Amino acid sequence: MYAWEGGPALVQTVDFFTPIVDDPYIYGQIAAANAVSDVYAMGGRPLTALAIAGFPTSGLDHEEIGAIFKGGFDKLREAGVALLGGHTVQDEELKFGYAITGAVDPKRMLTNGGAKPGDALILTKPLGTGVIGTAIKFDRAPDDVVEAAIASMRMLNRAAADALAAVDGVHACTDITGFGLIGHATEMANASHVTLGFRSADVPLFGGVLDLVRKNKSGGMTNNRAYFEEGVDVRNSVDAELQDLFYDPQTSGGLLLSIDQLQADLALELLDRAGVKAARVGAVSPRSEKPLQIR
Repeated sequence: MYAWEGGPALVQTVDFFTPIVDDPYIYGQIAAANAVSDVYAMGGRPLTALAIAGFPTSGLDHEEIGAIFKGGFDKLREAGVALLGGHTVQDEELKFGYAITGAVDPKRMLTNGGAKPGDALILTKPLGTGVIGTAIKFDRAPDDVVEAAIASMRMLNRAAADALAAVDGVHACTDITGFGLIGHATEMANASHVTLGFRSADVPLFGGVLDLVRKNKSGGMTNNRAYFEEGVDVRNSVDAELQDLFYDPQTSGGLLLSIDQLQADLALELLDRAGVKAARVGAVSPRSEKPLQIR
């Protein structure tokens, strides 16, 4: 964050990744939704974007490249973001995304460091896009599962952020992306000096994703587990496949927020009215031996 004297603060973020779906237009849309998500998580409003792209010299025609840019542009326009330009390079592996600039009121800015004991934890999108994306690459994902994941990844977190702006008592917020639920929750717990407790049965998942986990684990899931597992106190009764999904890296995932428990029901009601199927997934407690508990 950079605060202008006497005015709003400037927030900036950047994100790009390789294709997670086959359709170039949808890939562009997902890349844009993913890139602006950080700004929504900070309670800000994304304003401008610069495209970042790496394209191979062969194997991708001009129509496909144009579709990627068109998908991203249409999603940015939906978010009210102006595309100012960008930069492309030659790369053996296709990559696409954006650098985003937004504005936020410094007095209302959200970070991942304000969670308080007694808060409720709310998650605004289901988990499983990493597993489903891996299954797509090997043609192992049922059509209905793919369609649900794509719809979620294309959906901006704008509606969720707008609904939460009307609620007092949101103490901390982060979007769930590459580090998975456990990684980003660990960062929130450590920044807030608390422990986050999750009720595994209440964490929303994409329908059918549990059947895909065993054969569709990504390298990112393995890395997340290796890095964060020591900080997780998990009950033995939690299924192994479900545990894996908590480490699953997400693309354009939902918002995880820590909110005063007295405001949680109102927040869920407003999110539902906004078309966001959020879930209350746990609670915050004083710091214990480990930053995360899963029951």
